Amino acid sequence: MTLQKHVATQRRPTPSRAFALSVINAFVTRLGTIGIGIALARLLGPEEFGTYAVAFVALIAVLSFNELGVSLAIVRWPGDPKHIAATVTTISTACSVVLFAASYVAAPYFAAAMGNEAATDVVRLLATCIVFNGLVATPAALLQRNFRQGQRMAIDQVNVWLGAGVSLVLVIAGMGAMSLAVGRVAASIVSAVLFVVFSPLPYRFGFSRKAARELLSFGLPLAGASLVVFSVGYVDQLVAGKMLGPVTLGLYVMAFNMAGWPAALLSQPLRSVAPAMFARLQDNPEDMRAALLSLLGALSAVLLPVCAVMMGCAVALVTLVYGDAWSLAGLALVWLAPLTALRILHELLYDYLVVVGLSMSIFSVQLVALLALVPGLIAGAALGGMPGLAMAPAGVALLVTTPMYLRTLRRANVAMKDLAARVAVPLALAAVTGYASWLVSQALHSPLPAVLASTGIGLVAMGAALALRRSDVAEIRRWGRGREEVAA
Repeated sequence: MTLQKHVATQRRPTPSRAFALSVINAFVTRLGTIGIGIALARLLGPEEFGTYAVAFVALIAVLSFNELGVSLAIVRWPGDPKHIAATVTTISTACSVVLFAASYVAAPYFAAAMGNEAATDVVRLLATCIVFNGLVATPAALLQRNFRQGQRMAIDQVNVWLGAGVSLVLVIAGMGAMSLAVGRVAASIVSAVLFVVFSPLPYRFGFSRKAARELLSFGLPLAGASLVVFSVGYVDQLVAGKMLGPVTLGLYVMAFNMAGWPAALLSQPLRSVAPAMFARLQDNPEDMRAALLSLLGALSAVLLPVCAVMMGCAVALVTLVYGDAWSLAGLALVWLAPLTALRILHELLYDYLVVVGLSMSIFSVQLVALLALVPGLIAGAALGGMPGLAMAPAGVALLVTTPMYLRTLRRANVAMKDLAARVAVPLALAAVTGYASWLVSQALHSPLPAVLASTGIGLVAMGAALALRRSDVAEIRRWGRGREEVAA
């Protein structure tokens, strides 16, 4: 190998490097945002936080289908993406402008339906993020396709720290819930500029009818599925706001956010790499299935013990982090922690099924889950308040969504026994971990020792699970090195 080739090989982005950088990115980001989030929660309290939560749910709803799914086509496009990039930018920007206008008009009606009319102005301000998201959909997808996680990490760090810093200053100044919206918009503007600067291709608009037809035929089913996925993920917050009021919504959202810590550390980095990794292997189905199984085994070994600890010492954890005013949020975290584990695993399966071309099947899975979830949430909130509300999505994810995903995977020729073999040991260790954490939290009445002891139990379980699934970790690393050599 020549020196020039060797240098090129060392610098070429690979899935394993990209995932490692994504994990570092998520870890650093989460450490910072946890600290700032604790300060914001203590300064705002559940009611003001609930007002912002109303607006944030509206934003996430629109972003779930903002650019009609066309940007994901760049990630899995078999040819050179430069032929479709300009068309993707035009479609995503046009859609975002239309959706922003609709969101602005609908803001007061949405806030009233959520039982918090004071959130109207916050919803309208946050809606401007829709436009910036659409403008940079193409550069973001190109960075993901090319495994440019170092550049993505720089953008994400600026986004998080700038947004959180601005919000914290404005909260101290007394702006309340609006401060969170201002911080989010400021971060979105700066991040959009950085996406354009780091874009692997020149940023431009254009339009090709042929490309648009192909993009929309691929993206529209995904946009529909994404909207349903959002509904499955956030309809519980809509029901909480409508039936239980803004204070309970604030408590519930705080528990939801805390349950999402594993998602920030594991799911986000994985989803920044897995679709592109599967896309590169789509010409070899056997290797693609092997990659899925290895990722599933390694992910389960880390994810399940973490969520089990959060479930076992939920009330102690919330009280320790956010204070006594938020302790009731722990009653929701007990159910939201296992829900997070299921959703992260489902997201991995979702990304795999998208690449193998079963996006319509995914839509069916999510639609059935939504139809089962809505009455369950209403009944749970009416009969059990916030804990009953949290229990409903966990039950639907386990009893409805999981079996449907497994049936769809069988259509993609993924054997159920292979899936079970990857998950069985981590699941058993997680069950023991959750029970042991609960016993410890009952025995130790002070939150700090209860959380520390439970964390220790979880680390031991995670180490054991990783040791038993070390073949999956080795396979992921081998695959990354192998693809790097081939690319060179």
